[in-house]
Amino acid sequence: MSSPSYTPLRLGILGCANIAKQFARDVSGSQQVAIQAVASRDLTKAQAFAQSFQIAHAYGSYEALLADAALDAIYIPLPNSMHAEWAIRAMEAGKHVLCEKPLALNLGEVTRMFEVARQQGVMLLESYPYWFQPQTRDLLACLSHEKIGEVRSVQASFGFTVGNIGTNIRMKPDLGGGALLDAGSYPLSLIRLVMGCAPERVMAHANWADTGVDISMMATLFYADGRRAQMSCAMDTANHRRATVVGSHGTVETEYLNHTSDSHTHAWGYLPSQLRVRQGIANSIPFEDVHSASGSGFRFAAEAFAQVMRNGDLPAIERAAAASYDVAATLDAIQESAKTGQLVTLRQ
Repeated sequence: MSSPSYTPLRLGILGCANIAKQFARDVSGSQQVAIQAVASRDLTKAQAFAQSFQIAHAYGSYEALLADAALDAIYIPLPNSMHAEWAIRAMEAGKHVLCEKPLALNLGEVTRMFEVARQQGVMLLESYPYWFQPQTRDLLACLSHEKIGEVRSVQASFGFTVGNIGTNIRMKPDLGGGALLDAGSYPLSLIRLVMGCAPERVMAHANWADTGVDISMMATLFYADGRRAQMSCAMDTANHRRATVVGSHGTVETEYLNHTSDSHTHAWGYLPSQLRVRQGIANSIPFEDVHSASGSGFRFAAEAFAQVMRNGDLPAIERAAAASYDVAATLDAIQESAKTGQLVTLRQ
């Protein structure tokens, strides 16, 4: 196999949480991305992480990682409450940033992050791993007018049971916990992908945990053109992840998984992800399965980011930024509606 004709993106990881370990494992071996450094506030932890994934440099502070002139970009897998601060600090250090979802805690933080990105001339990308799956490309192809007509509605959900309730960051309000930010951002991003814009108004209902975070949330989204969508998320249910897109003369169903496999025996537990389409309005018409290439969403995301960097593809970044703005504005409105019990108009 010939070597690539380009230099791999030189990436540093800011933090050593479990998600960072999964990212490093999945991206290891990529010809497009080279993870060259990792940082923790505990040098011993960073060194152990680096040894586990054959990473050349380990730093005992986040600041030291950002000062590494050999790095092109930073991957941020920190708790939600830390995304804005450290993405901004990384960009002010001249680094491009690939940041885990949700991009930040609110629209104000998201707006500031993109302001800094433009001021510094760097690229900022929110990472929903499923966004970069080949299946998502195939999903968008299924939404063509020829296949399902005009999209009329979307229902999307994601839920699981949170473990270690006493210590889990998802249960801590000060760290940006709660079902909406942690799980709900996924179905909302899928709804935005399908609808192509933000809703005009939202109505939401939540159940609250003793710690003050929402343990589950449901919301209806109302669009200016009369379309509607429904989102549900939870941290007290069996694992489920599903979306149904209904058009004027067709239906699409998908699981939109982050990581996919061609079999049920994947070494890391990745599973096949369903995507199927019914072209027609009658229930007697069978669904057709759509088979897509499979793999790690972390690796797809990192390599897509590298390609954007390599090509200087600002239009792609701006399209993703527009979606991130809309998702953040929708999250804000849903939070407000759940707390007040009122129909809320989005602030843009």
